[in-house]
Amino acid sequence: MPELKLPIDEKFTINFKANGGKFLYCDDLDEVFSNFSNIIEENSWEDKPALIIDDNLAEKFKTCNINTTKNSSIATYFLTTCENLIATDGSLLISSNQIVTKKLPELPFNLIVFATTSQIVDNIGEGLRGIKSKNRQHIPTNITTIKHFKSGDEKDFLSYGSSAKNLYLLLLEDL
Repeated sequence: MPELKLPIDEKFTINFKANGGKFLYCDDLDEVFSNFSNIIEENSWEDKPALIIDDNLAEKFKTCNINTTKNSSIATYFLTTCENLIATDGSLLISSNQIVTKKLPELPFNLIVFATTSQIVDNIGEGLRGIKSKNRQHIPTNITTIKHFKSGDEKDFLSYGSSAKNLYLLLLEDL
């Protein structure tokens, strides 16, 4: 029997959830903000500081009354975007556009990522080509993937050296 070819978005969600990520699909921005508020309330982060590096993202979420900080050591969670969502392994491709010069272990344990369905690509190669074509004048540095969203007690040799994160993905339908 030939291998069943899943749609790229379905492949991403299956692999992302297998990595331990929490996935919230949203039809519009109102649903994104509602789900974001539910995450904050569920985890009792209402008065906790959030690391937001991207000023455009801070502007987009300003109606959510977030207590923001630029100091990652005191932040409870990190609200960010990503470059691409990689379907083959369910990972998130990020760069200096999202994390500047920080390494993954320097970021808060809790991450809330805002992305769109048009950011889903099949593999890392496609994601890297997308970064290059989108940023022709100034290609970002510090490009890495986040792909382990389970706590450290489930580590195996494939996740050695990676930093496990508690990750929520707010995925907005834009296609």
